Amino acid sequence: MTKRLLKRTDFLLLFSTLAILVISLFIIGSATHINTPSEQRYWYVERQGIFAVVNIAFAFFLMNFDYKMLQRYGTKLYVFNLILLLAVMVLGHSALGAQRWIMIGPISIQPSEFSKLIMIISLAGVLEHKVGKINSLQDLLPVAAYVGLPFLLVLKQPDLGTSLVFMAIFLGMIFTAGINLRLLAGFFAAGIAAMPILWHFLKDYQKMRITVFLDPNVDPLGSGYHIIQSKIAIGSGMLFGKGLFGGTQSQLNFLPENHTDFIFAVVGEETGFIGCAVLLLLYLMILWRGTVIARDASDAFGRLLAVGITCMLGFHVLVNVGMTMGIMPVTGIPLPLMSYGVSSLTTNLLSIAILMNIQLRKSKLQF
Repeated sequence: MTKRLLKRTDFLLLFSTLAILVISLFIIGSATHINTPSEQRYWYVERQGIFAVVNIAFAFFLMNFDYKMLQRYGTKLYVFNLILLLAVMVLGHSALGAQRWIMIGPISIQPSEFSKLIMIISLAGVLEHKVGKINSLQDLLPVAAYVGLPFLLVLKQPDLGTSLVFMAIFLGMIFTAGINLRLLAGFFAAGIAAMPILWHFLKDYQKMRITVFLDPNVDPLGSGYHIIQSKIAIGSGMLFGKGLFGGTQSQLNFLPENHTDFIFAVVGEETGFIGCAVLLLLYLMILWRGTVIARDASDAFGRLLAVGITCMLGFHVLVNVGMTMGIMPVTGIPLPLMSYGVSSLTTNLLSIAILMNIQLRKSKLQF
């Protein structure tokens, strides 16, 4: 079995994932070492590294199990997901103006991160039986409601960024399931038409983020501060960067959230255009392999799983990188495998493990 697993392992996907993880440890170390006590200078790096190793070991253990087993637990996972999201509203603690985290001992868990992967698994199970059968509004509404309930619970936290990830996953998966294109076009048109109405349901800080996206100088010392400092950091890196541990915006605390949401700005400042290009190329390789794995999957469930995961990762990269460069609104979406965070890291590594599992079992070979 081991020989067969090694023979069918997607080494490009594995290499890209490990390479990003290694880069992330250096960048997290650079972004945080100066802002913590000397005896805990590399606490963030150590914590991220430990959880990376644990998750990688768990991911390789999962290679022994057929991903199709997930299909049996789709409904149970969906209910568990709802319970977790409801628990946040009751037991969660607040940070940065949102109630998204649950404390389990010394570890802070963000259920909305896990909810994305759970949603992909459960939705793939639902859509497998609807491939080529979503031809009317009557066919679409039950699926939309299925996604809509956890979507609203996440939006309530409030976590607009993760809610938008749900939408990206939903659209990618129903397209793969063969939704009638006229119906999909009508869905988009309805969404665009509803935007003026949805604007009134946004919180004040969310409205300000959109306003600042259009003109950061509206509030340069408040809501626009993050974007302005991020653009300065990326631009000052020029071609080759200022060198690891040499970024002034990051090291001198001008750049907020430099080890989480705005870690790409640290990459731009310290490694320059070359470093950013290499990192984006690694992400492109992951997304390309995800697309190929979806195309070659041996069943509809595997294809939908791979598409959902690829859409999730692609949307994260697009929005996070765009946000740090000022071409997307600030949403708080982490950069996959790069941003510090146990919940995000675990979700992304398990997602990659599922992609590799689908690749391993793309033929009728028995393991």
